[in-house]
Amino acid sequence: MLYKKPELLSPAGDSVRLKAAVDYGADAVYLAGEEFGMRTAASNFGEEELLKGIEYAHKNGVKVHVACNTIPHNAEIPRLPAFLEKLDAMGADAIIAADLGTVEAVKRYAPHCDLHISVQSGICNYETARAFYNLGAKRVVLARELSLEEIAEIRAKTPASLEIEAFAHGAMCISFSARCLLSSYMTGRDANRGDCAQSCRWSYSLMEENRPGQFFDITETDKGTYILNANDLCMAENLDKMAAAGIDSIKLEGRAKSHYYTAVVTNAYRGALDSLTGDGNWKCPQWVTDELNKISHRTYSTGFYFGTPQNEQTYKSAGYLRDYSVAAIVTGYENGRITAVVKNKFLKGRTLDCLEPRSAPVYITVNELYDEDDNPIDSAPHPMMTVKIPFSRPLKVGALLRMKAE
Repeated sequence: MLYKKPELLSPAGDSVRLKAAVDYGADAVYLAGEEFGMRTAASNFGEEELLKGIEYAHKNGVKVHVACNTIPHNAEIPRLPAFLEKLDAMGADAIIAADLGTVEAVKRYAPHCDLHISVQSGICNYETARAFYNLGAKRVVLARELSLEEIAEIRAKTPASLEIEAFAHGAMCISFSARCLLSSYMTGRDANRGDCAQSCRWSYSLMEENRPGQFFDITETDKGTYILNANDLCMAENLDKMAAAGIDSIKLEGRAKSHYYTAVVTNAYRGALDSLTGDGNWKCPQWVTDELNKISHRTYSTGFYFGTPQNEQTYKSAGYLRDYSVAAIVTGYENGRITAVVKNKFLKGRTLDCLEPRSAPVYITVNELYDEDDNPIDSAPHPMMTVKIPFSRPLKVGALLRMKAE
């Protein structure tokens, strides 16, 4: 193989999503405590949850990186040392920081944790990467605005012991590596403190100063334009190129996304990475590409990896593409029948798409359907009800039974 197979780093917005990431194939997860993290929309982890999450991940051979990557203000600084000391005592593997004061605090108060430098630091060149290495960084998370060619040069001109992490999948920001003031200006919610209102996803029209209240199109439609609405990143079909550029860790965005999203994306990228070859003839498995179209997403793009993006925004709408939903979650197998808890209504006769951890999907046609008392039923109408479906073999507990939108 001409390159090292990268680590798969998955998001964990809460303990349920952490378990999904671990079970579906992550090598490491990143998460946040109740403050100092860049995703206030995620549930995040209280102290007890964080300790249990680290224990569960470590029991399964998965590392835990804790985001401490906001730009803290004076009032927060007195709380930072105790928070870092707790992370160190809990056994967190790494702390992700952006602010130079936080970087120094991590080294002082969490000496057993690796120091990772956040994408918020905007690392775009090898000198900056080397400077953070000299400050004690084990890893740098590169800015999203770099090409693979630039990343390869950074790899060539930095110490081999400095790890490189880069995003491979998820939402993109119209601002430079999320350094945005638009949300703060328009809503008072500060993107640099994890509270972005996603103002860039709103519809905008043009108004001339001397004609207040009179709006003008700036596209060919009469609905304004989503002029700042960036498409989502998807590099699943180019993981060989990311690995060849010297990227050590493939990062999936989405701490505020659902358990379903975490499971599907982690499983897909696990399958793609496991199939990587170094002979120059690698092709992403078709089932991986198909899986990534079964989650809510915007139109996919390859971001800046192949140079200046072309047609990387969607102007008609900021909405998601949603084709699949979870019908039920598998809880067991007995007497030749899957047992599952219903999430969304489905009918007998429906073909369900089953996703098991670390596997390509399989398909089940529900020719027979029973309630928990073994009574035949024609539909599963109620969330949280238990149903039984005949199948030829057991499915892993936690497997997702999905259905395509009609």
